[in-house]
Amino acid sequence: SGQFSLNIVRTHLLAQTAVSAQPSVIALRIAYRYSDPTQIVSDFTAGIVAGDAETLNWRRSNLIQEQLPAALRNLVWYGAVGVIGLVLLALFFYDRSRREVLILGIACLSTAGIFVTFFLKATLADIPAAAVISALLATAFAASLTQIWFPFAAAQRRVPLLFWILFAGSRAWQCPLYIFGTFLSPAHSLWLDGVSRTTWIRDSGILCQIAIQTSSFVAFWPYRRIARSRIPIAVVCMVWGATMMVYFSGWFFYSVHFYDVMDPMQALVVLCATAALLGLLFREQQRTAQERAELAGEMQAASSIQHMLAPAVLETAPSLHIDVAFSPMREVGGDFYLCRVLPDGRQRILIGDVSGKGAAAAMAATLLLGAASARGSDPPAILLAHLNRVLRENHLSGFATCLCADIVPNGTVTVANAGHLPPYRNGEEIPLDSGFPLGITRDAEYAETTLILAPGDALTLLSDGVVEARNFTGELFGFERTAAISTQSAESIASAAQAFGQDDDITVLTLIRLPVPAQSTAQPQASPLA
Repeated sequence: SGQFSLNIVRTHLLAQTAVSAQPSVIALRIAYRYSDPTQIVSDFTAGIVAGDAETLNWRRSNLIQEQLPAALRNLVWYGAVGVIGLVLLALFFYDRSRREVLILGIACLSTAGIFVTFFLKATLADIPAAAVISALLATAFAASLTQIWFPFAAAQRRVPLLFWILFAGSRAWQCPLYIFGTFLSPAHSLWLDGVSRTTWIRDSGILCQIAIQTSSFVAFWPYRRIARSRIPIAVVCMVWGATMMVYFSGWFFYSVHFYDVMDPMQALVVLCATAALLGLLFREQQRTAQERAELAGEMQAASSIQHMLAPAVLETAPSLHIDVAFSPMREVGGDFYLCRVLPDGRQRILIGDVSGKGAAAAMAATLLLGAASARGSDPPAILLAHLNRVLRENHLSGFATCLCADIVPNGTVTVANAGHLPPYRNGEEIPLDSGFPLGITRDAEYAETTLILAPGDALTLLSDGVVEARNFTGELFGFERTAAISTQSAESIASAAQAFGQDDDITVLTLIRLPVPAQSTAQPQASPLA
C-alpha cells in the first residue's frame, strides 16, 4: 500500500503448524509510490533473512546500535540548539519589538527538529513514515526560510525578491512529490517521482540551497556601513552561512568520508553560532532595556514639568468660573494651555496643540508657554504673531495651532485664532477668522473677533483630540457629538472622548461668566442716638 513506518525491519513469525520437513513458500509483494529523497527511510539495504526469533532480534538490535551513536550525538548537540531557541523565544516575549530574536528562535527550533526525525529513524521507531517525512519537510522548510530571513532582520533590511525565488527553487524538487504523491495513483505518483529525481532538477534545487546561504554576506553589504554593535553578529552569520555552503556543496561529490567529517563540524558550528548570537542579542536587549528605563525616567520628569506648567488649579478672575481637563496621549503631549489674570484685570486664556506627540511636541509647547507668559500686555492678535516668530526662529519642526481669548470684567471677549478649533458659546460654534497655524510662515497676521458673554453664558475651548477621538471601527467622534456635549463640564467632555476612543492629546477648558450679584437699594435707617 505504500503506508509504512520507520520500523522497516519487520519480523513475521511462522505458525508452528507451518514448520515441517516440507519446503515452505513465502510470497512477497513490494509496492512503490515514490522514492525517499529525504533519506529518512530508504537508505537501508533491503534483504530477506530467515531464522529463529532470537537471531532476528539480535540482527535488528545490531542495526540500531550501529546507527545510534552518531544519531545520539547529533541529538545532544542539536538539542542544545533547540534549548537556545526556547531561550530566544522567551527573550522575544519579553520584548516583542525584537523581530530578529523571534526569527532566530524559530531557526534554532526547526534545525533541532530536523535531527529529532533522524534520531527516530536510527531507533527504528514504529511511527508512520509519512508523518515523520512531513515533519522533516516542515522543519527543513522553516530552517531554510529563517536562515535567509535572520541576517536581513539583524541588518534591519528587507529580504530581496531574488532570495525568495531561490528559496522556492530549493524546495521545488521535493515539495510537489510529498504534497501530491500520496493522493495520486501509484503509477502517477511514480511518474512524479521520476520527474523530481531528474538530475538537472535535483541539482538546480541544491544550487538554490547553496545560493541562499549567501544571504548573510548580502544582508550586511556594504560592510563599511555596519554599525559597530552589529559587527560581531555579522561575522557570526557569515561563518554560519559559509559552513552551510560547504555542507550543501557535498551533494555534488558525495562520499561517506566527507559527511563523516562535515556532520560533526556542521553541528559544532551551528551550536557555537547560535550560542554566540544568543549572547550578542541578549546583550543588545539588556542595553535597549537600560536605554528605555532611562528614557522612561526622562519622560516622567518631562511629564512632571508639563503638569507644573499646566496646573489643575487655575488663576481665575472673580467674575468667572473656569474648569480644565488635560489628558495627554502619552506621558507628555503637545497640547498646552495658559489661564491667568493680567495686571489690568483681564482674564487671559490660551490653548494650543503642537503637531506630533511625545517629548518633541512637549518641548515646543513649553517654549510657547514660556514666550506667552512674558507678553501680558499684548492683545491676542499681537501675542499670536509673536508666538509665530518664536516658533520660526527656534527652527523647530512642525507647527502649532493656538487660540487666545482675553475677557474683561464686563464680559467682552477678544479672540484671535491661529488655525485652532473655534470655541463654543452655549453649545454653538463661534465663527472666527482662522489664520495660519504658528510656524508656517514668518510674517503671518491674525485677526481679532469680539463678542459679549452675558451672565450665565458658557464658553468651551478644546483641542482636536476631542473631535478626532476614534472608536474601534474607525468612526470619528466628530463635530456634531462635540457640539452636543459642549455645554457640559470639562471633565465630562474629556471623559466622553476618551471612552469613545482617545487617539490624540485631549484638552478641554470650560468657562462660565457668573451672574452679577444684586445690589441692595434700601436706605440705611438713622441711629436713635443721632
